[in-house]
Amino acid sequence: MSSVAVLTQESFNEHRNGLVEQAGAGTGAEGEEEALPTYKDAFPPLPEKAASAEGTQETANAWTNKIRPLKSSIITQVFHVPLEERKYKDINQFGEGDQAKVCVDIMHRTGAHLELSLAKDQGLSIMVSGKLDAVMKARKEIVSRLQTQASATVAIPKEHHRFVIGKNGEKLQELELKTATKIQIPRPDDTSNQIKISGTKEGLEKAKHEILLISAEQDKRAVERVNIDKVYHPFITGPFNKVVAEMMQETGARINVPPPSVNKTEIVITGEKEQVALAVAMIKKVAEEKKKSATTIAVEVKKSQHKYVIGPKGNTLQEILEKTGVSVEIPPSDSSSETVILRGEPDRLGQALTEVYAKANSYTISSVTAPSWLHRFIIGKKGQNLSKITQQMPKVHIEFTEGEDKITLEGPTKDVQMVQSQIEAIVTDLISRMDYTEISVDTKFHRHLIGKGGVNINRIKELHKVTVRIPPDNEKSNLIRIEGDPQGVQEAKKELLELASRMENERTKDLIIEQRFHRAIIGQKGENIKEVRDKFPEVIINFPDPAQKSDIVQLRGPRTEVEKCAKFMQKIVAEMMENSSQLSVPIFKQFHRNIIGKGGANIKKIREETNTRIDLPAENSNSEMIVITGKKENCELARTRILAIQKELANISEIEVSIPSKLHNSLIGSKGRFVRSIMEECGGVHIHFPTEGSGIDKVTIRGPIDDVEKAKQQLLALAEEKQIKSHTAELRAKPEYHKFLIGKGGGNIRKVRDSTGARIIFPTAADEDQELITVIGTEEAVKEAQKELEELIKSLDNVVEDTMSVDPKHHRYFVSRRGQVLRDLADEYGGVMVSFPRTASQSDTVTLKGAKDCVEAAKKRMQDIVEDLDAQVTIECVITQKFHRSIMGPKGSRIQQITRDHNVQIKFPDREDPNAVAAAAAAAAAAPPAEAPIEENGEAGGEVKEPVDPNAPRKCDVIVISGRKERCEAAVEALNALVPVTIEVEVPFELHRYIIGQKGSGIRKMMDEFEVNIQVPAPDQQSDKIAITGLANHLDRAKEGLLDRVKELQADQEDRALRSFKLTITVDPKYHPKIIGRKGAIITNIRTEHDVNIQFPDKEDENQDQITITGYEHKAIAARDAIQGIVDELEDMISEDITLDSRVHARIIGGRGKGIRKIMDEFKVDLRFPQSGAADPNLVTVTGRPELVDEAIDHLLNLEEEFMADITENESKMAYMRPPGGSAGGGDRGDRDEHRGPSKGFVVREAPWTAGSEQAPDMSSSEDFPSFGAPVAAKSSPWGPKRF
Repeated sequence: MSSVAVLTQESFNEHRNGLVEQAGAGTGAEGEEEALPTYKDAFPPLPEKAASAEGTQETANAWTNKIRPLKSSIITQVFHVPLEERKYKDINQFGEGDQAKVCVDIMHRTGAHLELSLAKDQGLSIMVSGKLDAVMKARKEIVSRLQTQASATVAIPKEHHRFVIGKNGEKLQELELKTATKIQIPRPDDTSNQIKISGTKEGLEKAKHEILLISAEQDKRAVERVNIDKVYHPFITGPFNKVVAEMMQETGARINVPPPSVNKTEIVITGEKEQVALAVAMIKKVAEEKKKSATTIAVEVKKSQHKYVIGPKGNTLQEILEKTGVSVEIPPSDSSSETVILRGEPDRLGQALTEVYAKANSYTISSVTAPSWLHRFIIGKKGQNLSKITQQMPKVHIEFTEGEDKITLEGPTKDVQMVQSQIEAIVTDLISRMDYTEISVDTKFHRHLIGKGGVNINRIKELHKVTVRIPPDNEKSNLIRIEGDPQGVQEAKKELLELASRMENERTKDLIIEQRFHRAIIGQKGENIKEVRDKFPEVIINFPDPAQKSDIVQLRGPRTEVEKCAKFMQKIVAEMMENSSQLSVPIFKQFHRNIIGKGGANIKKIREETNTRIDLPAENSNSEMIVITGKKENCELARTRILAIQKELANISEIEVSIPSKLHNSLIGSKGRFVRSIMEECGGVHIHFPTEGSGIDKVTIRGPIDDVEKAKQQLLALAEEKQIKSHTAELRAKPEYHKFLIGKGGGNIRKVRDSTGARIIFPTAADEDQELITVIGTEEAVKEAQKELEELIKSLDNVVEDTMSVDPKHHRYFVSRRGQVLRDLADEYGGVMVSFPRTASQSDTVTLKGAKDCVEAAKKRMQDIVEDLDAQVTIECVITQKFHRSIMGPKGSRIQQITRDHNVQIKFPDREDPNAVAAAAAAAAAAPPAEAPIEENGEAGGEVKEPVDPNAPRKCDVIVISGRKERCEAAVEALNALVPVTIEVEVPFELHRYIIGQKGSGIRKMMDEFEVNIQVPAPDQQSDKIAITGLANHLDRAKEGLLDRVKELQADQEDRALRSFKLTITVDPKYHPKIIGRKGAIITNIRTEHDVNIQFPDKEDENQDQITITGYEHKAIAARDAIQGIVDELEDMISEDITLDSRVHARIIGGRGKGIRKIMDEFKVDLRFPQSGAADPNLVTVTGRPELVDEAIDHLLNLEEEFMADITENESKMAYMRPPGGSAGGGDRGDRDEHRGPSKGFVVREAPWTAGSEQAPDMSSSEDFPSFGAPVAAKSSPWGPKRF
């Protein structure tokens, strides 16, 4: 890996200016030709791998050596990966694919920042920035993941492989860990004896040495170990291992000398005995000669310079050994010694010493004093400033140490001096125009100084042009650092201290507000809380997260403002609490639709007039409660209105009973059991007790008059019992006994209640304990009732068996419908079991089994049923088939009700197919008359059919009813009452489609509401008659509803006619955008305020000045007047053109037009800047009222003056950054350009394209310099094949 040199714009300009000087100095074509630089001078090639000693000295730098560990600092390093060592070589996918993914992963893993660039030779340059440890980690990752690893193979006998692996692979793991390499040994079934090693070069050498040592130990051939002092090993190996290689070639033996990094003196020689002996002799001879002739000298060399003496991969030491024959011994890196020992022939030591000092002093370390706070300005954004220096001087390593006021430079002496002077100039410039200060602010105020989304701190930064560093929370530091222009720093410091001082005087107050109100206070999209914040801008209001379920709302700000805000919010909450009172009103389910009213009219009216929210239960819900929410008095008013509707619709009575409030809880009972039992017994009346703790004695009972009176008596009796002496007892009975204990219609339990005076409450389906029976009353009454019930329950537990006779013809009735009659008997009579004989036995004996009383009662009930069956008759009821579906009702509900009420069986006929009837009639008409059948011996040849009576009812119209005669007759009357009647209502034809509604929704709604069928005639009939079919008692309501709907539609038609008034106003099109306003704000406001539609002309319309207004006449005129007012105002405006330098336009307009909008809003003017390509790019138009236009122009000219001062200052700074003039005498660039005549461009000699007959590439050619994405024809070039 090596550094990469980049040709920058500055160096290009230096070349160019140098050429200008030479061109001016030379005379004639030859002088000019000689003055031109060669291609290699202008674009020096990168050094080859096998460089000469001088070349190595030139290119060697700090990057190619092992980087010494430094303290934690932000550093930047550039690494170069040559093309041949790149792991990912797909040039077409640079910046994407696997390579890019690897780089992103390295950045995530290490925290360092990587920037990749592709050199001309397709090598990869990587700039790594970050903390030292992060850069080192990234460098390691880059080497392992982006650079191909070096690899080597070593061959040892197959039988020695197991010794390299070791027991359980331990030896191999130890070897890999020791040498930092990856060693791959072929599998036992593989015949290869090659062991592959991959890793660093140094690691490869160590691993090869160790493997060969293991093999040599196991080799049956001669192995000789010779201990030679480590200091003489360099003479035995020779420079670049040349001597030892010659020995091995001459003797044929294998000589393994431990590398310098391995601290061993043993040299291992393997091979044939004669070869080994010869090699040992030669090694000893070299060692002995050097012992006798070699001398040593010790010199002191700075520890930091040792790496320069060693050179990359020890190459410098090898070069010195090759040049002088002297070995240079460097102390280990972990040693503090600075002594370097030179060993060799006395007459060569001087030359070697010179070489050592030359190498040591070829690089230098220097430092530049620079305050640490300036470091990031010197580095520049994303390292831009630093990269300019490093590109010019790639051999210089620049190190910024965090917290230290210095910058360390390391590299070639000359380059270091140049970089030092450049950095010192930058530091001097920054110190002269920048300053910093630190202020101490308590950490608890830091986030408030920053503001929401950084709004506060960003404003201070932009206003004062400074940088403010607020330490993160984890540092727990109070120091805030401000850097920038001295004046800006002081102003920012003053503002921040004022803010902090204000915050110290602030107060934080916690308001307890129920979480259910938080959303309402905040409002939709924060509209409500925005109003509060606008009213108290200095107070910060923080609501808790909804997930926390906290009631604490925090206010923070100046003490007085916080108190005002707290009172204001408490007032809002009080109003909300007042408006959130809830009241539940029980309304019988059948009246809910009447409460809602037609199209929701009733409920909407009540809501609007009482200013409440009224919620009704869902249609499929069993709840009868309507919930009213709002102010308490409004809720009471809405409740009264709703109850009044119910009272009008039904014979509903409401009375109040006075019962002492102390008895209310006992009357209600546990979970409302007692009061619920009274409501169920009394036909579902509603009993309303006052709120607990209110002290009110009045209890409200509402429902049908008879049921209300009954409930009143029970409630008063129960209250009297409670007052006299309330006593409660509990007993248990199986749930199947409960119905028997209650008796049919409550007869059994009523007897017990009447005889004892106690109240008996059975569990409901909702109760958990289904066996618990509660007895309430005086102690004597409870005891007596409990005794009677216990006797009944006891008798039910005594199981008996009895029989009775039932005619077999009636058996089917009892067991049909899956034994429904038997199940009902079991439920009603304590679970009694009834068994019928088998059908084939023809027996009439039926067995009953259960409690004695239950069996007796069930037996009596069965006898009654048999008696009914014997007395059963069947009658027919003729009703036209088309009404059958209506009579049945939804899901047969109406017919089931009649069946239950009259205890009869009703059977409807099968539906007759009208198509089949018509077809049969047609066939009968078409058939010829049949011949009379022939009679033989007085016998008829066929059955004689009686003639059909034309007045006889059709089969499909006959409904069969079975039961007792009187019940069947009552059922017939009930069925006839369900036959629908049809009436016609006169409705204008043009209203029919509005009555039907969208997709029939309107007519469906009416049919559902009034329970009728409404038939609208087909459009082609043009009829005004609408037919309503339904029950007689529903028709009047339906007719009334339909006529009301007609009145509504006629009123709507009249309203539409009034709303369709149209007028036009003539307005010059240039004013249209102003009338419309930004995003249509002005025109929308006019439309909303006057409730009109305003239409502007389309682009293709002839009359571009006509604006059309549609709506009520008076509102359209008002809207016209509003538009005319805007036009009059616009006509009073003037437009003035001013000249503003186009360079300041962007700054005046601001980011996303923020600046220009601010000016237009402040001065109430309109600004128009020129479009790109305008004739006068400096011309700006200001439009508005004369006095406002003058003020806006003055403001714009002041801004221009201020911005131009900045631009002039920046341009003057840029002048110093241009390259120096072409001659010593000076003169501006214009003079030089005029002197040298027309430019020939950048010209060089001996360029690659001059080697053949080809001309230099044409810069304007799209073939030589194609655009991105354009197709390019293949063309041969001296540069080699094109890769784009």
